[in-house]
Amino acid sequence: MKKIQLQYVVNETTSKNGLFQQELNFFLLVENLAYEKKIDIVWAGEDEVWQTLPAVYHSSPGLDKEYWQARTALISDEIGKLPGNIQFALSYGVLGEEYWDNNDSLNYHSPAKCGIQMANHHQVLNIGFSTQLEDGQKIIPLTIAVDQALQAQKVTIHWTTDDWRHSNITRCHLPKGNTLDPDGNDDKDRVQVWKGLLIVGHAFRLQYCIRCESADQSLWDNNFGHNYWASRKPLKVLILNLHCYQEKNQDFKFSQIARAIDDLDIDIVCLQEVAERWNDGEGDWKSNSARIINERLDSPYHLHTDWSHLGFDQFREGVAVLSRYPLEKRDSRYVSNSEDPFNIHARKVVMVQIAVPYIGLLNFFSCHLSWWEDGFEEQFENLREWAASKHTWHVKGTLLCGDFNIRAGSRGYELVVDSNRYTDQFLAVSSPQVYKKIFDDKRPHWQRYLNDDHRIDYIFLKKPSDLKVTSGRVLFTAQDYGTVSDHSGYLMTFEPK
Repeated sequence: MKKIQLQYVVNETTSKNGLFQQELNFFLLVENLAYEKKIDIVWAGEDEVWQTLPAVYHSSPGLDKEYWQARTALISDEIGKLPGNIQFALSYGVLGEEYWDNNDSLNYHSPAKCGIQMANHHQVLNIGFSTQLEDGQKIIPLTIAVDQALQAQKVTIHWTTDDWRHSNITRCHLPKGNTLDPDGNDDKDRVQVWKGLLIVGHAFRLQYCIRCESADQSLWDNNFGHNYWASRKPLKVLILNLHCYQEKNQDFKFSQIARAIDDLDIDIVCLQEVAERWNDGEGDWKSNSARIINERLDSPYHLHTDWSHLGFDQFREGVAVLSRYPLEKRDSRYVSNSEDPFNIHARKVVMVQIAVPYIGLLNFFSCHLSWWEDGFEEQFENLREWAASKHTWHVKGTLLCGDFNIRAGSRGYELVVDSNRYTDQFLAVSSPQVYKKIFDDKRPHWQRYLNDDHRIDYIFLKKPSDLKVTSGRVLFTAQDYGTVSDHSGYLMTFEPK
């Protein structure tokens, strides 16, 4: 394929209350050559004044391709002051190179009020689709552009909300007046606009493709073999050890953590080494690090925190969970045999149950366990038994989150693997082949696959759970919001299976 190419352009004019509005919508297909890229529409109206309209990322159909889109709306009290007929070309800057799609040096042309124009000999196209299912949205309208020359007799949407275990077929209709003739030419230049409505209810995710049937052929638009899709917002979970007030520029780092939570729209945050001043064991809520971070969010979250022991000879040290969603249940308990606050290996875990929209009830445990030689085995077994008792039939997933003080591949990690109850979610998404060898195939000497993996912070997901991890990212590095602790953060996203 070309490095950049036009899929379609929409040029529409409307009027309301004495004002005229011309809307331009450009939809592009780009070869993904690098993350950093600049894509523009260079266009001019009838006044021949050239302008640059930046495009933004829309979605990816896979296979190193991306969709980009550029839109603008122009308003005037006189239709003659609008751009009218336009001409344009596409510009793509990446890796020090510049690529163009200018219709073989002739530029593209879009007459005023022409509606939809398909490019590059497309015959069937999904127009104006979104990959987002909004909160509360139960119906998805679809617009399908079809080349009039096909003489289409039927257009159908084939779709599923459960990964094709069950499927549906919705027939589209062709409203009167929706055969568009931009240039007044014969039928080969016309576009039919078919409409369809998919009733998805409370489904989390939708996949679909389009079939167009005429008397002598059947054409499919399946998004380059990957199907189109739309989804609710995935659940974003962050784990981070705060290092118990031991950081330089500590106050600034609290603000950086809050900024990342807001910027990245994180839903659940599990924190360890949460500290507040000891104050003769009475604590000092104003200095509680989880509280400080929470109050610096644009909108404070629901917070559950508890402490377990004296840390660094001056702090009540514990764990916490911040949640965008209300806490249905909350609990905390020691998982160590010792409950002595002057024993650093007295370890308490906090638990919350959260009803996540479109996913269901989930149990989160924010954990900071001891090293293997200092009690990890007893603490993990106590934690596992506690978590099992909370995992009732209506719970969709249980996640053990935090600093487990066991290196990947170590004896403590072996205990988790051998339990056959919990799986390492960051490994599942970052190294799926290694994950399979360890957790599915149980390969002999699997530890060697983790020789270069130095993590001690994990999200362990209980088996079975109606939840799957879809992405993972290391956060709070020198390149990503800066270091805020002696630990990195791990941000993972989850969807229902």
